[in-house]
Amino acid sequence: MPRPRGKRRPPRKPDPFANIRRNHRIRVPKIRVVGPDGNQVGLMDTKEALAIAQEAGLDLVEVAGQARPPVCRIMDFGKYVYEQQKKAKDSKGSSSKTKEVKFRPRVDVHDFMTKLRRAEEFLDKGNKVKLTLSFRGREMAHTEIGFDTIRRAIADIAHMATPDNEPRLIGRNINVMLTPLPANKRKPKHSHHLVDSEQEEDEDIEDDDAADVEDRVS
Repeated sequence: MPRPRGKRRPPRKPDPFANIRRNHRIRVPKIRVVGPDGNQVGLMDTKEALAIAQEAGLDLVEVAGQARPPVCRIMDFGKYVYEQQKKAKDSKGSSSKTKEVKFRPRVDVHDFMTKLRRAEEFLDKGNKVKLTLSFRGREMAHTEIGFDTIRRAIADIAHMATPDNEPRLIGRNINVMLTPLPANKRKPKHSHHLVDSEQEEDEDIEDDDAADVEDRVS
């Protein structure tokens, strides 16, 4: 008599953190390092940065792999994964708020800092932030300039957020979504200089899949 077949196990969901390079999986010789406090340490040999992380009982985690050199942060990766999973669980069933900050490829220092301050202000309120860089006309012939600007923004806001994905060119726009760090990990260093004349009115945007973003800084 044939044995009754047991129920098949449902397929495992893919691990969203599996492709994040960390520790010995980071193979490039030099990286730009962000410390556990969110402050930039600077350009370092990867082996040296890994040794510092391990000595502190932490991990070296790549946060902007397409940057040249890649940007890596010293952090407790296990704790980061736990906090992200807890955050996802807590926000399940509720709509997320997403803000957008828009850049141009050749942005001057003042405008760049203004946009960073605005992004930091959004993140400090717990909002996700979409960075968008738009090209016009012949600017599409030099997309590397736009990627450099976005990567610089990611590195300069690493004390407040981590990118959900690598910056991607879609049509004439480079996009990347930033998720704020846990409240006790955020260390604002730009937004406290924001003057009233630079502030803009914004409305909360409720959008589960972060597809329609309305609050923009252009």
